[in-house]
Amino acid sequence: MSVVPASIIDPIREEFLRLIPARPDSHPLGCHNPRIADAVVFDRLVLALVSGMGYERVADRACSATTIRRRRDEWIEAGVIGHLLLAVLRAYDQMVGLELEDLAADGCITKAPSGGQCAGKSPVDRGKQGTKRSQLTDGYGIPMVTVPAAANVRDHTLLCETLDEFTELTDRLDHAPQNPALSLDAGYDYQPVHTALAEREIRPRISKRGTKTPIQTDGRWVVERTNSWMNNFGKLRRNTERRRACTEFFLALATVIITVRSLIRRAWYTHRWDTRPRSPRIR
Repeated sequence: MSVVPASIIDPIREEFLRLIPARPDSHPLGCHNPRIADAVVFDRLVLALVSGMGYERVADRACSATTIRRRRDEWIEAGVIGHLLLAVLRAYDQMVGLELEDLAADGCITKAPSGGQCAGKSPVDRGKQGTKRSQLTDGYGIPMVTVPAAANVRDHTLLCETLDEFTELTDRLDHAPQNPALSLDAGYDYQPVHTALAEREIRPRISKRGTKTPIQTDGRWVVERTNSWMNNFGKLRRNTERRRACTEFFLALATVIITVRSLIRRAWYTHRWDTRPRSPRIR
């Protein structure tokens, strides 16, 4: 049984396999062992993402842990997950519409017991190794940009990198918002942040330091909900990847699953298709 509903993972798998570049068979005798099907490896990676289990735990007789790691690295080098994420966001923008005029951003710290390039001493976990995600979402909570960093990096220092990636993404989507509003908590109430937002013509909605502001008042609750969605994936809740490229791969894959799920839920009321679920309440 799939760990993700078939209505969500089947179109993702089909598009992912379509984007994988052809691999020529260069063996001179043509007598090597048959290559494990890409769909089998992809399903193991989804299982690792959702459950948080190591590759040895998700491997079986049909696919070894070494094959999973090797194929993952091949797909990272080919940039397949980036093309998939762009295709999913374009489909969502076309069918539902991305709410890019109202943005929200926040940081989220999770565990990283294996250390690595995106790990540092966590200020909220007694100095243990942790990873921080700088998350930017649209007005509904669709994750647009996720930047991983060490847990001891302050939120506001990651905002410029996050906004730069967002600008690059909107250029590729051909959907650049005009004077968008950005909701931030008090951890971003610093002059460099105000200056950076003014240069980008972004209207800031930043809570003042030292005052208690409910997250419902300025739209920040959507990014908090998105952080909760992301933490439903075991691999993100407890990051065991040591390389930044692998961490970004699983972040993008989780973003794809979240976006497709939201697309099906919202399009369920306005569209009809052959494999449409019987209820919009899919998990």
